[in-house]
Amino acid sequence: MPKPTPAFDLFSRAPANATSHIRVGIGGWNFAPWRNNFYPAGLVQRRELEFASRQLRTIEINGTFYGAQKPATYAKWAAETPEGFVFSLKAPRYVTEGKRLADTARGIDGFVFGGLEAFGERLGPVLWQLPPSRPFDADDLAAFLDLLPRELGGRTLRHVLEVRHPSFLDERYVALARTQRIPTVFTDSPQYPSLADLTGDFAYARLMRSESHIDTGYAPADLDAWTTRALAWAEGGDPVELPHVAPPQAQQAPRDVFINFISSAKERNPAAAMALQQRVDQALSA
Repeated sequence: MPKPTPAFDLFSRAPANATSHIRVGIGGWNFAPWRNNFYPAGLVQRRELEFASRQLRTIEINGTFYGAQKPATYAKWAAETPEGFVFSLKAPRYVTEGKRLADTARGIDGFVFGGLEAFGERLGPVLWQLPPSRPFDADDLAAFLDLLPRELGGRTLRHVLEVRHPSFLDERYVALARTQRIPTVFTDSPQYPSLADLTGDFAYARLMRSESHIDTGYAPADLDAWTTRALAWAEGGDPVELPHVAPPQAQQAPRDVFINFISSAKERNPAAAMALQQRVDQALSA
């Protein structure tokens, strides 16, 4: 049995005082450099999800972006995680990278109804990532959003949209997404347009600025700033310092928050996620 990490027992559950509204995580769980600084020495690869899901509140599955998996695989992943843990998953690129979004009904239904129900209560948001080559087309996008199923197995199905073309920095897009109640990813990246406009009933951020020379990926001051933003989102606020296309919203109802550390200095992302979650939990228990 490998030794536990200093911060968490190997098979402990999340801290008892954890909020169910703010979940901080990473993209994926199979990454060789994490075997040097996140996973305990000697931990076999087949137990990495089991371990990671007990250090984090959420993981964004990237493998589904390249193709749907079998229901038995989804069920296996769910069974390896503790109660209260939630996956988000990227929808297949063959849906979002085709010629017209309005013509994707078959691909959407095949993915959603092809096994996602096997996740049970572990199923969180489904992330539909549009490629940088796809500009904003209001009619085509509206037709696509109309196609997204809003229920699966008696549970509300949550969708979130990530846009990567500068033409989405448009109040017409924000209005359309709000009409459909589809949240927009806040993509904190120097490569892609970032808009923090809240367009649905939960907030979703993908943070892409971790640095390899910092043990926690982000400097303490930056983690403190993201703690403040996460708490504001969860309490129904709309942090005005983040870039918006439309005017920030007035106070809304409390909402769930998902924050994932993605790419950049990927080897540091688990440490960044744990450091941010710890700050959030401390603030909530104060």
